[in-house]
Amino acid sequence: MAREDFGLIEDRVGKRARVKAKERAILVGVDLTYPEKEELWSTDESLEELASLAETAGVNIASKVVQRRRNPDPKFYIGKGKVDEIREQAKELGAHVVLFNDELRPAQSRNLEESIGTKIVDRTQLIMDIFAQRAQTKEAKLQVELAQYEYLLPRLRGWGESLERQAGGIGTRGPGQTRLARDREKVQRRIDSIRAKLKEADKELDVRRKRRLESNVPIVALIGYTNTGKTTLLNRLTGSDGFKEDKLFATLDPLTRKFELPDRRKVLLTDTVGLIRKLPHQLIPAFKSTLKSARTADLLLNLMDATQKKLEARWQTVNQILNDEIFTEDQPRPPMINVINKIDMLESGMEIESLTSDIDNSVAISALEGRNIDELKDLMAKELGDEVKEIKLNLPYDRADILEWLHNNGEVTSEEYRDEEILITGKIEQHLLSELKHELTDGELEELT
Repeated sequence: MAREDFGLIEDRVGKRARVKAKERAILVGVDLTYPEKEELWSTDESLEELASLAETAGVNIASKVVQRRRNPDPKFYIGKGKVDEIREQAKELGAHVVLFNDELRPAQSRNLEESIGTKIVDRTQLIMDIFAQRAQTKEAKLQVELAQYEYLLPRLRGWGESLERQAGGIGTRGPGQTRLARDREKVQRRIDSIRAKLKEADKELDVRRKRRLESNVPIVALIGYTNTGKTTLLNRLTGSDGFKEDKLFATLDPLTRKFELPDRRKVLLTDTVGLIRKLPHQLIPAFKSTLKSARTADLLLNLMDATQKKLEARWQTVNQILNDEIFTEDQPRPPMINVINKIDMLESGMEIESLTSDIDNSVAISALEGRNIDELKDLMAKELGDEVKEIKLNLPYDRADILEWLHNNGEVTSEEYRDEEILITGKIEQHLLSELKHELTDGELEELT
C-alpha cells in the first residue's frame, strides 16, 4: 500500500482532525492500574468502548495494543519499544490511523506521528468527529465546530492559507478542508464569531424554555449512558417516531415530545445526548442546549442497559458527570429514577430482580417490547408529586386567613380587592386542594383545571 509522506500535524489539521469511513485503525490503550488500586473500568473494557466509538465513526479495527505502565511516557505516552511495535504493525496491516484511548498532549501527538508515520487520533478527537458527523441543526454544527477549534488551537503552528477562504464549516466534518490560516488571530476571530452566533441562539432557546416552564407542564429529561435506548423509550412513551440507531451518540440534538401520565397529567419528555466516560470537556459547553434540558427538568430518567457489564460502574459514571459537569451546588439535582432497559435480552427473571435490588429507586423495563411501561409511568407520577391545580377564589374579607394560607402553601397569581370580597387566582397541589375545600363554602372555590 502506498503511504503518504506524513509531516507535522500542525501542517495537516484537516487530516488529523477527522477519521474516515473504511479506514483501518490500530487501537491503543495504556493500563495505569496497580495491584493495590481497584478501578471501576478495566483497560480491556475501556478499549471495547473505544472500538464501539470507532465503529460508530465507520472505522475498521485492524488490531488492539495494550501496554501496562506506572505512568504515561512524557514523550510518546507509550514506551519507545511499543512505538516501534505499532509502527511495524501499521505497515503490515495497512493501518491508516492509530486511535489512543486517552487524550494526548500536542507534543506526544507530534512525536507519535513522526515515529509511526500514520495519523494519530485520540479519544477526545474521535468523539468530537462522531458529533460532527451526526449534528443536524445549524446550532449543533456550530457548537461542534467551536469545540474542535478550541481543542486544536493549542496544537497548531505553521498555518497555511487564510481561514476566510475556507468554505462550509463544520458540515465538512473538521476545521478545514483547505489549509488553515497562518495568522492565529484569524482563527481566534472565527472562534469569537461562532461564540457570538451561539449566544444569540442560546437567547432564543432560553425564551422557548421559559415558555415551557411557565406552562406548568412537568419536564422529564431522559439521560444516561450512550446507546441505552433513550430514543426508543421516548418513542414508546409518546408514540412518536424519533430517530433511533444501535450506535453510540445516535441522538445529539434535543428532541421533546408530550405524553400523559396515568393521572391524566401532561408531561414533556426530552431526549438528551448520551453520556460516556471521559466525555470531552470541550463538548460539555458545546452541547449546553441539550444539557439545559436536564438542568431545568422536574425529574430525570437515567436509562441503563441491562445487558452491559459493569452496570454499577456506568451508573457511577453518569452520576459523576451529572455532579461535576451539569449541576452545581447552587442548583441541586431533581429526583432521578434509574430505568434498567433491555430486559427482553435477559434470560431469567432472577437476573432482573438482582439488577433492581442493587440500584436504588429503579424499575426494569423493555422499551422495545413495552414491558413494565405502566409501572414506570406510575413511578414517574409518584416522583413528580401531586398534580397542580389552578383555582379561583371569591373570599369574603373575614376569610382573609385563607389568602395567607394559600400564599404559604401554594402560589397566588392574582389578587383583586372588590367591595365585598377578594377575587384570587392561584395554583395548589391536588392533595392540598381537598383540605382547602373543607374550609370553604359553595361558590367560594372554582377549579379552573
